[in-house]
Amino acid sequence: MNLWASILVAVKSLLVNSLRSGLTMLGIIIGVGAVVTMVAVGTGAQVKVEQQIRNLGANLILVRPGAVTSGGARLGSGGRHTLTEDDAVAIQKEIPGVMAASASVRGTAQLVHGNFNWSTELRGITPEYFVVREWPIDQGKIFGHDAVSATMKVALIGRTVANNLFGDIDPVGQIIRVNKIPFTVVGVMSVKGQSLRGEDEDDVIMIPISTAKRRVLGNTSAAHPRSVRAVIVKVRDTNEMPRVIEDMRQILRQRHRLSVRQGDDFAIRNLAEILATRESSTRTLTILLAAIASVSLLVGGIGIMNIMLVSVTERTREIGIRMAVGARGKDILMQFLIEAVTLSVIGGVIGISFGILFSYLIAHFAQWPILISIEAISVAFGFSAAVGVFFGFYPARKAARLDPIIALRYE
Repeated sequence: MNLWASILVAVKSLLVNSLRSGLTMLGIIIGVGAVVTMVAVGTGAQVKVEQQIRNLGANLILVRPGAVTSGGARLGSGGRHTLTEDDAVAIQKEIPGVMAASASVRGTAQLVHGNFNWSTELRGITPEYFVVREWPIDQGKIFGHDAVSATMKVALIGRTVANNLFGDIDPVGQIIRVNKIPFTVVGVMSVKGQSLRGEDEDDVIMIPISTAKRRVLGNTSAAHPRSVRAVIVKVRDTNEMPRVIEDMRQILRQRHRLSVRQGDDFAIRNLAEILATRESSTRTLTILLAAIASVSLLVGGIGIMNIMLVSVTERTREIGIRMAVGARGKDILMQFLIEAVTLSVIGGVIGISFGILFSYLIAHFAQWPILISIEAISVAFGFSAAVGVFFGFYPARKAARLDPIIALRYE
């Protein structure tokens, strides 16, 4: 009996008990569908993290005010104004390998334009910020150091702010009120997307740091008028990150006049390492989800073995008749093996279809990014076929080794 004829006979045998065959395939359908869906969701999350890495910028180091002790009390991170604009300038000028360093302050602001108003995050920055964050503009221009020196009331806005305040109107050149202070919009930033914390990066207004501290937010410390909330540093080469971090620590300790016994009054964070760790965790989660979903494939395989053993018992006389008219043991083995593989392959195809459907449903209703992986589909389909071969071999072998005389006498 050739292969094609064996397949036709297998399909006919399965159709005789279509309900039982369908229930047997259910385990494979659920298993393959779960694998495809979980891998799609996990891979989508990994792509989202990679997108956040690109949005944040490459080779970044974040310096923030650290924990300090005052009057015997240990203050938390940021409890003192220990970083200044001059620290950022010193880091950029004195440390080889640093491309740019930008000091910044943050707050919230109520923006008003005409009859529209919008509450958003306000960032007071230096022009180096756009180099550090690799953040170009879509419209207008970026303000320079002259705007910082002159405490100019100019602003750059994110796309979310532009959409909510101006709609289809060109924002460049328009006057907006920032906490009741008039500012001129000089540019609109390109779309950045979400931050690492899931916040909308485009829901922001950026103004010169001097203007933010003197006119909008107020000086964060009267004793330290040049104090800042953070310094972001961009390094030219990833391989230089450890050396640059150590140089930064030495320079900041020297500038802050810290003795050997005193701890750092600042905190340095290598964002590249944090992002790499998060990406690795997401990849591990994807593998874990796929492994958990694969368990249902094994359950489906056991179901196939069970139903094929029942089938061998029910068709014992049929097997005896086939052997009596010349069928060899390998023909019987191939026949039952093809039936098992057919069950698993059909179940695999249906499972892949359901997996893709559920992936898009998750993306639509949960607003979760998904990525349908051809490799995952291929592996899931191949694994389902392998399950059919593995769990179908024992029943097929049992059928092939039946004694024809005993099989013919079986009732």
